[in-house]
Amino acid sequence: MTQLRIGLAAASLASFLLSAEIGFANENQCKKIAGIQQEACRSELKADFFSASANCANLGDKAERTECREDAASEAAETRMLCRDQKQARRELCEDLREDRYAPDFDPAGFETDYRNPAVTNPYFPLEVGQRWSYSAPDEEISVEVLDETKQIEGVTCVVVRDLVRVDGVPLEDTDDWFAQRADGTVFYCGEISQNFELFAGDDPLEAELVDVEGSWKAGRDGALPGTAFLGSPRLGAIYRQELARGDAEDAAEVVSTTYAFGRDAELDRFVPAELANLLCSNADCIVTREFTPISPDSFERKYYARGIGFFLGVNPQSGEAARLTDCSFAPVCDELP
Repeated sequence: MTQLRIGLAAASLASFLLSAEIGFANENQCKKIAGIQQEACRSELKADFFSASANCANLGDKAERTECREDAASEAAETRMLCRDQKQARRELCEDLREDRYAPDFDPAGFETDYRNPAVTNPYFPLEVGQRWSYSAPDEEISVEVLDETKQIEGVTCVVVRDLVRVDGVPLEDTDDWFAQRADGTVFYCGEISQNFELFAGDDPLEAELVDVEGSWKAGRDGALPGTAFLGSPRLGAIYRQELARGDAEDAAEVVSTTYAFGRDAELDRFVPAELANLLCSNADCIVTREFTPISPDSFERKYYARGIGFFLGVNPQSGEAARLTDCSFAPVCDELP
């Protein structure tokens, strides 16, 4: 009987996949995939709703059960709308990229292997061992360092970059990012292991506890593909995928300026510290990108890059919150940072 049920379930799934292919027959592969991902989102929604309903049913108080079920139904309705919005955002990205199937050029022969003495360095995204940056954000201090460690991913040598976020001196996010420098100057993003911690009152001693590794992914695992962290030759209007682990990591970016200097564009100047921009962008050669993800269709971030320094400012235009460079270990100009 069990084998019969499994067989029927497999037949039902095959029938669904066939109907999906027919339903998306007039669209390219990128848009078809967006539709399939919407179905995955809906399936996950159903599983989460039934799990929440089971927890509600376990409550002894009737009023609490009712409130719990109403909350679960409300959350399911919001998620259903998010699934729809994600599909639309993915389809729009397909159009922007003029993309059919995503197939990045990740031939190991074209990549750097020595990050102590790299033959090629992207001036806006340096990756030399020992380089360090410090950033300040609301309630956070962030330190970034290129480690003397590499990771082989799909035959490509990726350098490990440690990104540590502290709140009140306590490390709450500890991430190893894996980047690869290609000979044409393009920096590839190959994945990350992201550890998230929390403090819990009453613990003795009070130590940050690992709660999840959400956001972690690796090119070549579970269908994930590498993306472009930074272009070798940025051009205005260029749009590119920065990562692709469907449902977990789908960031993309658009180059919105290759000649940024403070005072030239009021919109790009919003929430930008003038003194910082004037110091690093005096030659009007800073690059600004708009970074976004179909997973969160209503939000985006602007990132600012300076030649010889790299990333120096990230701004959320909706909230005005910013992460700004406060120090670096390898450039004299960092001694002058405001």
